[in-house]
Amino acid sequence: MRSRIAGTGRCLPGRVVTNDELALSVATSDEWIRTRTGIRQRHVAAEGETTSGLALAASREALAAAGIAPSDVDLIVVATTTPDMIFPSTACILQAKLGAGGGPAFDVQAVCSGFVYALAVADAMLRSGAARNALVVGAEIYSRILDWNDRGTCVLFGDGAGAVVLVPAAEGGILATKLHADGHHKDILCVPGQVRAGGIAGTPFVRMDGGHVFKFAVKVLAEVALEALDAAGLPVSAVDWLIPHQANLRIMDATARKLHVPHERMVVTVDRHANVSAASIPMALDEAVRDGRVRSGHHVLLTGVGGGFTWGAAVLRWA
Repeated sequence: MRSRIAGTGRCLPGRVVTNDELALSVATSDEWIRTRTGIRQRHVAAEGETTSGLALAASREALAAAGIAPSDVDLIVVATTTPDMIFPSTACILQAKLGAGGGPAFDVQAVCSGFVYALAVADAMLRSGAARNALVVGAEIYSRILDWNDRGTCVLFGDGAGAVVLVPAAEGGILATKLHADGHHKDILCVPGQVRAGGIAGTPFVRMDGGHVFKFAVKVLAEVALEALDAAGLPVSAVDWLIPHQANLRIMDATARKLHVPHERMVVTVDRHANVSAASIPMALDEAVRDGRVRSGHHVLLTGVGGGFTWGAAVLRWA
């Protein structure tokens, strides 16, 4: 018994911040950002919006698409780097907001690989019989951990949430997942802050060595994609849609070239959403499902890499 995605959803905050608007407050330009990242704009959460609130809206869309009532949700796994609070988990807060039942609910922290990690965990629980269905969410408000004076990071990220619902499937569904991590690279992308004695020790802002991130990401994204395809018994030529983590268009294009996947078979949302960390893959998947690109029988390859460093891939046959 496998699991398959029965419904998808996403939520974007209403406020859109263009590159030109950013250029009014930091030393950058639309051309500088677009040529280096492919990003034109990003969505930014308003004061009072929460990660669990974005997750709630995306979850309701996914549950409606799957035809499952919130009260029937058996498992909730939320991938996030920007939880509502230190504890309880954003998943538990989401569970209460949804009115879901008393099944397990927990967060996964794997940064931009978080959704693939969460999907793999939920898939394993369904396969083992530990859950009847699962709500898997990636949700982030990165705008609150950015130094808006640092053009090397503040131009890259956005806010949003994406969700999927997993149900049992006798055929198709999630064919294979592969996950990896290497903590030796922890310092090249991190937020090295702590809450201590009522204050913040270290920095609460994203710090990144862009050159090292680029080289590492391109290498491992292609490697783990091939590993997952091999586990699924599929050649690269069988991939109908590549949905990589939407970090940077140059990284995405380089990964597609390494895999010999044509650009037109890669789903791209980074230009409009920027890097939404754990939310980027489920948001891009939802867009491709709802506009009709992803159809029954298609093979979909998800691949992500994030701080930690963590990386992973999943291969799906769409039902």
